[in-house]
Amino acid sequence: MRMLHTMLRVENLKSSLHFYTSLMGMRLLRQSENKEYEYTLAFVGYGDESDSTVLELTYNWGDNTYDKGDAYGHIAIEVDDIYSFCENLAANGADVYRKPGPVKGGTTVIAFVRDPDGYAIELIQNKSISLEH
Repeated sequence: MRMLHTMLRVENLKSSLHFYTSLMGMRLLRQSENKEYEYTLAFVGYGDESDSTVLELTYNWGDNTYDKGDAYGHIAIEVDDIYSFCENLAANGADVYRKPGPVKGGTTVIAFVRDPDGYAIELIQNKSISLEH
């Protein structure tokens, strides 16, 4: 068994695709529309669905504003240079609301950014790459 994907409902598919592909470096793997039930699915990720876990972005046509609730936590993504990655995100208008730095009580360097819909993404510095910051 393996995890296939995580689904996020998005309010603006174009903005979400820009964020995940242009800023986060994922690829659009596939996209489909269901005209009868009025929704579009877009699958994005860093690798092929055959061997990687991906994100399913679901865009429901019409009324598509969502209450995220208080149960959602975050998605975690490992990055090679968290400082430059966050600088690029911020320069492109992304909400890096927790700047890069060691996790409280530890040494792992993390940061947090919000996607266009407000979903939290934890960025974690790749521990096998040494940075001098």
